[in-house]
Amino acid sequence: MDHNDYVKAAYRSILRSDFAEAITLFEAAIAASPDDAEVRYRCSITYARSGMLEKALEHARAAVNLDRGKPEYGLHLQHLQALQLVRKAKRLLEDDITGTNNPYHPITLLKEAIVLDPLYGDAYVWLAIAHSRMNEHVQAIAALKEVMSLHPDDSGLRQLMKDLQKSLQKYMG
Repeated sequence: MDHNDYVKAAYRSILRSDFAEAITLFEAAIAASPDDAEVRYRCSITYARSGMLEKALEHARAAVNLDRGKPEYGLHLQHLQALQLVRKAKRLLEDDITGTNNPYHPITLLKEAIVLDPLYGDAYVWLAIAHSRMNEHVQAIAALKEVMSLHPDDSGLRQLMKDLQKSLQKYMG
């Protein structure tokens, strides 16, 4: 089969919500035409939607390296890198119950994620949580205000803001 036939079959699989089959078909298309940046990009998206971040990053990097002229490839790669940083920061925040790690490391990772993808709301939420854990409530509220400007109708964010404001009042009072 021609690599385009594999891509068409991959899209049919996606329409049937068979993402594992779509990935197999995208990989076959890549094997048939390894220098096709668009196929790498599409494969990366499918891996990302399937929760396979490392493989998604691998194909996103390949797409960017093969064709630096497509801004969507670079933006996709930056989003995946931001996602990776947020996951790492989240793990650090969840695992560090004893406070043995550098408490500012998650904050640094989350700020890097925001630079990579300023529209990635989860990065702001986790940054607010990280600041709050450090009793940096003003910074936490500022981070939350940023994400609320991206998602003004999110009731969960409004509740988190109320909680942070109460924490600030307790801390100040």
